[in-house]
Amino acid sequence: MIQRIQIVIRGAVQGVGFRPFVYRLSKAMHLPGWVSNSPQGVCIEVEGEKQILDAFLLRLEKERPLRASIQNLEYSLLDPLGFEKFEIRESERTGELSALVVPDIATCPECLLDIFDPTNRRYLYPFTNCTNCGPRFTIIESLPYDRPNTAMRSFDMCAACRQEYEDPMDRRFHAQPNACPKCGPRLELWDEAGASICRDQKALSRAAETLHSGGIVAVQGLGGFHLMVDARDDAAVVRLRDRKHRDEKPLALMFPSLESAKSLCEVSALEERLLLSPESPIVLLRRKFVAPQSEIRNPNSMVALSVAPHNPYLGIMLPYTPLHHILMREIQFPVVATSGNLSDEPICTEEAEAVHRLAGIADLFLVHNRPIVRHVDDSVLRIILGRELVVRRARGYAPLPVSVRGSGGVPLLAVGAHLKNTVAITTGNANVFISQHIGDLETKESFGAFRKVIDDFRSIYKINPKHLVCDLHPDYLSTKYAQAGSIPTLSVQHHYAHVAACMAENELDGPVLGVSWDGTGYGPDGTVWGGEFLITDRTSFRRLASLRQFRLPGSAVAIKEPRRAAIGLLYETFGPELFQRKDLLPVNSFTESERSLLHQMLLQGVNSPMTSSAGRLFDAIASIIGIRQKVRFEGQAAMELEFAIGDEDTGEGYPFHILESEKDGHHPDQTAQQTQPQFVIDWAPLVAGVLADVAHVGVPAIAIKFHNSLAEMIVEIARRSGEERVILTGGCFQNKYLTERTVHRLEASGLRPYWHQRVPPNDGGISLGQIVAATRLLRKEL
Repeated sequence: MIQRIQIVIRGAVQGVGFRPFVYRLSKAMHLPGWVSNSPQGVCIEVEGEKQILDAFLLRLEKERPLRASIQNLEYSLLDPLGFEKFEIRESERTGELSALVVPDIATCPECLLDIFDPTNRRYLYPFTNCTNCGPRFTIIESLPYDRPNTAMRSFDMCAACRQEYEDPMDRRFHAQPNACPKCGPRLELWDEAGASICRDQKALSRAAETLHSGGIVAVQGLGGFHLMVDARDDAAVVRLRDRKHRDEKPLALMFPSLESAKSLCEVSALEERLLLSPESPIVLLRRKFVAPQSEIRNPNSMVALSVAPHNPYLGIMLPYTPLHHILMREIQFPVVATSGNLSDEPICTEEAEAVHRLAGIADLFLVHNRPIVRHVDDSVLRIILGRELVVRRARGYAPLPVSVRGSGGVPLLAVGAHLKNTVAITTGNANVFISQHIGDLETKESFGAFRKVIDDFRSIYKINPKHLVCDLHPDYLSTKYAQAGSIPTLSVQHHYAHVAACMAENELDGPVLGVSWDGTGYGPDGTVWGGEFLITDRTSFRRLASLRQFRLPGSAVAIKEPRRAAIGLLYETFGPELFQRKDLLPVNSFTESERSLLHQMLLQGVNSPMTSSAGRLFDAIASIIGIRQKVRFEGQAAMELEFAIGDEDTGEGYPFHILESEKDGHHPDQTAQQTQPQFVIDWAPLVAGVLADVAHVGVPAIAIKFHNSLAEMIVEIARRSGEERVILTGGCFQNKYLTERTVHRLEASGLRPYWHQRVPPNDGGISLGQIVAATRLLRKEL
């Protein structure tokens, strides 16, 4: 008996070749009907015998395209209408929006063969793509995903491309960005003033020549511009740093091939998989050989030391667009491929904008005429404990959602933190959509990018949020943005948001012990938090423990000067006598007048907030043992303290005390529960041990003992908490050694540690945590 089945599939099913897949499957099974995109996802109707329809359903899920993700499949059996053939119908444009926007996808092997085949009509064409690869998120203007709704709508396909687009057996069947040299986007090379020099292959060859000669080329890619320069040329790299105002922060690299990356770095099987994946992120790889910093260049390597000074890791990616593949094939050496911007500004996306904002930085501009709808930086990942850890979530990952239990109901918009900002929305179902990395909201340009991303998300997902969710810090620009409008706001404490994000990612309900360690976060008591242990349940949190507080003389200035954190820490031990201890490196780094001023600031508590920050504790120890008194970028001192760890680990650590309050932590009012810890970890014995070792023990030994002590602090509080599940979150857990040591020690103690994988542990994950925490609060109020 013939029946009709009506199917609605939700998930990442647009822009991944799902309709062509359904077409071919239906034809192979001789099932007439139709398929179309809709705001919900993909809609299908076919007619046939019941047993064949059952097999069709099973094959839909089992044989779906590689990049497709089915979150929900609903079907109904209905009376037949008498379909005579199978067809792809025009997309529906009505109904609730639930389809997922797919990230950009790195060039597939088949398209790579096309662009390097001299007999192929797309030979050396830098905008080659198919249903399995190419731009998606950076060209979509609205859903459903059809060419008229993308940046490709102004490019009319030629007859040959149209034939591919309409041929069900062609891999470019309904590939929305489909194009060729005859009808598609084109390259052009501009000079510093924006005047055209040449086009197409000549433009690319001239750009390659400029890179060969040490010039800086701004290259327009998928989600914005890269600034590229020969990574082997120390003088060229230093020139780029000077022009970009980026002193020492590591620069990302693009290598021509996996083999060339392996010649310089250790590459595990998991790291190799990441480098070659469709997401194609920047992967942090350990160098095989690190030359002394006094050497300008290491003759056994392929990159100048100025690429990542004082750093045993390199951030490496492989070519991920045809343009990159062709350029790297021509030059055959690694290049710096850093974001096309000035420090603390968003990446440039438009050609004229790049000429203006990158004036004085780039020597030439390799541009194209395919519009970039939204900026998207390169993602950054590393492997920790045999798992992928996203450090920066952008190209290849955003804006795929995180599915959160119990998050449905009320549409929300979370505006994230101040640093490493992302925003997130939920439309009222279980999906939380996290934006691409926006960055630090330190400049007018970055704040403009933040507002643009919010407007973009609200437009593409058709959301009118009932609440805006922000950080508790009143001075964050993101908080001020949320509170300036007419939509009601909900404030979420920073470290609670960290814990909530990690819980959501690991699909955990409370209670858990959340260890939330980072550089700074505003506490409900008005002090600077950052070394927190939060018992977190389904509705809220209790501050079980924290690191002992100390003052930060100079407040925000101390973030850039670890020596100030050290002064605040040591003042707790030595009091006013500290400023006579010129044998201590932090003290000796200040002039006599500066020491006098610091003394008065600490004595009177002027511009010297109290902090429990683990990040500032890292800074203080780095200063005390002489690693760094000032930093050039956020987290530099803590990173170099990690990198200083020696190969010999005896398991030793420094002592510490745990002080317990007279109360058990279960205060009658919630404010007290959230501010007054039951336990305080006193680091004074640790600092005394470090000071004793400075004179006769090497920095590597001190660094490893310090890290071991931190892991033991976590284990000891976890034992006292009574909770088996322990969350590790916050920027400090980007530290590979600390994370691995802590996980191993927790597991050895019979506890179950959880950490981040698909969402950054740093402030890039705060927006997700804000959504989760706000949802809990609203559910509690109901």
